[in-house]
Amino acid sequence: MQEVNIAQVFIVSIIASSSLVACGGTPKKESTSLELQAFQAKEFEAPKAVVFGSVVSVFQDIGYIVQSADRETGFITAGSPSEDKTGFWESLGGVSSSGQTKATAFIEEIRPGFTTVRLNFVNTKKKSSLYGQERNLDEAIVDPETYRRAFARIDDAVFIRTGSQ
Repeated sequence: MQEVNIAQVFIVSIIASSSLVACGGTPKKESTSLELQAFQAKEFEAPKAVVFGSVVSVFQDIGYIVQSADRETGFITAGSPSEDKTGFWESLGGVSSSGQTKATAFIEEIRPGFTTVRLNFVNTKKKSSLYGQERNLDEAIVDPETYRRAFARIDDAVFIRTGSQ
């Protein structure tokens, strides 16, 4: 009968358990619509006109180009300047890519003096080949930190606007 080396058993068990983790992995958790809404929306204690102006101002401050803004409907669309997103392998294959971040905001007065803002950010990428083929790739930004930072800036702008009245 052969003696079992504890070190060998330990190493084999580590390899076996790590291969099980590699096979199964942890799937990327998709956010539900309620989870998205939880970090994409925020309520402000201010009139709709103040909040609307603050959102437009923040979009401009972070370098976005405001494409449309309608205070009555509360809808704003904006986008960052386009930039080259061509990767090394794409350039070797004769493909060029460009893209930007697009943003929408919906501002709604829910009761007098209280306004809700819902933001949505999307990264876009447009690929073009030498032969005229084009492909658009859009990916929603679902990182809560992105929205937290945007709302912090809007909060500051609302504070400044309400403090100066």
